Amino acid sequence: MFKVGDKVVYPMHGAGVIESIEEKEVLGEIRKYYVMRLPVGDMKVMIPMGNVKDLGLRQVIEEEDVEKVLHILKEKGEDTSTNWNRRYRAHLEKIKSGDIYEVAEVVRNLVLREQEKGLSTGERKMLENARQILISELVLARELAEDKIESMINGVFA
Repeated sequence: MFKVGDKVVYPMHGAGVIESIEEKEVLGEIRKYYVMRLPVGDMKVMIPMGNVKDLGLRQVIEEEDVEKVLHILKEKGEDTSTNWNRRYRAHLEKIKSGDIYEVAEVVRNLVLREQEKGLSTGERKMLENARQILISELVLARELAEDKIESMINGVFA
């Protein structure tokens, strides 16, 4: 169970802070929801408390784990499939996992591919989504502004 003020990651959406716990009636059933504010994009998301395990909600990484994320971004990268569809599905699975280290691998692989060969429209959107998820968690882990985290990530690939 999470509580108000906890920093959590909602896979496929990013990291945020639980602002409140509310009860809502949906289809005649009263359910409890976490109300989470995402710092990137200033969005609010309602997450059903009964589905937390299935959704993969987890705590934001600790500040000392940020270095491991940066290390993954700096690595050479893996030789991903030449088949666009297979590569896209593999990257999507990593993003869906909610594991920041896997999301960092996706960002790294797509940035390197973009530098070498360019990206399709779908992969460009995926890269932007994965970057936003990564940035949102690092903003909360390091307690820095979004632009500082973006500069830090861009510096890795410069």
